[in-house]
Amino acid sequence: VQLQASGGGLVQAGGSLRLSCAASGLTFGYYGMGWFRQAPGKEREFVAAISWSGDSTYYADSVKGRCTISRDNAKSTVYLQMNNLKPEDAAVYYCAARYSRSSVYYGAEDYRYWGQGTQVTVSS
Repeated sequence: VQLQASGGGLVQAGGSLRLSCAASGLTFGYYGMGWFRQAPGKEREFVAAISWSGDSTYYADSVKGRCTISRDNAKSTVYLQMNNLKPEDAAVYYCAARYSRSSVYYGAEDYRYWGQGTQVTVSS
């Protein structure tokens, strides 16, 4: 299983980025997907999650209203659209996968497969 995250970069505060995570080696439609982030010196934290069908989503309070998670099962890809970025959003962003055709999950321990991360830097 491989999860390839991309789309990170340097953006000014108030700007937007769209992260992508392309999955291979698994039946994507059987997996719930999540995005997490980790800033230097901090623990990895939950950002957003989406169910296998895309019908259910869940967001951390810190990004609610500014981020949208979505997926394209035909492309085996999950996305994270981030708007109105703040300096505190700067981190390495990771996508993760969990076999599930029911709930969404927001604990890092719930996910089995992880991508390599993509860096998001926000200048003030």
